[in-house]
Amino acid sequence: MFLGTHTPKLDEKGRFFLPAKFRDELADGLVITRSQDRCLAIYPTATFVEMTKQVSTAPTTLKQVRDFQRMLAAGASDETPDKQGRVTIPSQLRQYAGLEQQIVVVGAINRVEVWDVAAWEEYSAAQESVFAEMNEEVFPGL
Repeated sequence: MFLGTHTPKLDEKGRFFLPAKFRDELADGLVITRSQDRCLAIYPTATFVEMTKQVSTAPTTLKQVRDFQRMLAAGASDETPDKQGRVTIPSQLRQYAGLEQQIVVVGAINRVEVWDVAAWEEYSAAQESVFAEMNEEVFPGL
């Protein structure tokens, strides 16, 4: 499970150090892909494979299904952290999320999200005010 907020920096090669507490779960490989809200999602490879099994069973006769499958797969990159725990984010994914040197890495339970600092601050500020009501609407009885 991935939890917490971290602020590593991207180096000139587009690499960042995974937070130490995420490294064991991602050491054997990971998949970085586009996510909603203009951020990136990092999944352990096994989790991504399970997710794509669900996605692949959806009917490709629906345009939205085809679009989602294409965007998910075309933007995905399988990576392995180096011995120091660094991960390289491919340039097209850095461009998609607007990543520069300052980034925010957020644990999001089953995945890690990578955000541009300004985008995260704007998103987080907007969500803080409605967080209490969210669980009543999305997860009644929680």
